[in-house]
Amino acid sequence: MSSKKIALVTGANKGIGFETARQLAAKGITVLLGARDDKRGLEAAEKLKKEGLDVQFLKLDVTDAASQDNAAKFIADKFGKLDILINNAGVARGPQVPASQGTAEQWRETFETNLFSLISLTQKLLPLIKKSDDGRIVNLSSILGSLTLNSAPDSPLGAPSATTAYHASKAALNMFTVHLANELKDTPIKVNAAHPGWVKTDMGGEAAPLGVEEGAKTSVWLATLPKDGPTGGYFHDGEALPW
Repeated sequence: MSSKKIALVTGANKGIGFETARQLAAKGITVLLGARDDKRGLEAAEKLKKEGLDVQFLKLDVTDAASQDNAAKFIADKFGKLDILINNAGVARGPQVPASQGTAEQWRETFETNLFSLISLTQKLLPLIKKSDDGRIVNLSSILGSLTLNSAPDSPLGAPSATTAYHASKAALNMFTVHLANELKDTPIKVNAAHPGWVKTDMGGEAAPLGVEEGAKTSVWLATLPKDGPTGGYFHDGEALPW
């Protein structure tokens, strides 16, 4: 079993996931850069290796059960444990339309990636995380999943033009986070949800005020929490968010 901490970041060939992998590796952690595309994943890992960082590509399509199984087997065989799981992969499908107009297909695809696949992967990797002295699970949520802020009369988050399926998938992810944290409360494992902020990525767009460096900070903080750190929370930049 490896004496170094081992982290897996899903959807890490670009954007927030890539920067999260970089920041974790800069702390001396071995990072598995999860990506479904071989070429993009290998190129991303090589870029970080050239910076002197301990990063390696791990082929992982989070929506594919066989790919999940292969990733879990690889980690078990090579490292014998997993210290950090950052569920970063996610999608926002379809145009911004009122809740009454979103298609069933849009809802299914959004939930498949943002919730169902994430739950399946986490369950498959949990036995390896339980072998860590201080396992950490970070679920990339969003402030858009806050029921409190979506329902506030003066909040723009609940506007009719919002992509309701995306908001709902993140709210459901928050619930999974709370219940998994409750289940594991008597173990060293901490489970938290992270809002990265509005970040300049393919998903966030160029109008976003934050760069990926700021966007990765919350995930990295939650992934490296001390033993007395929080669990079952919903955070951005060290501050708790309203559910």
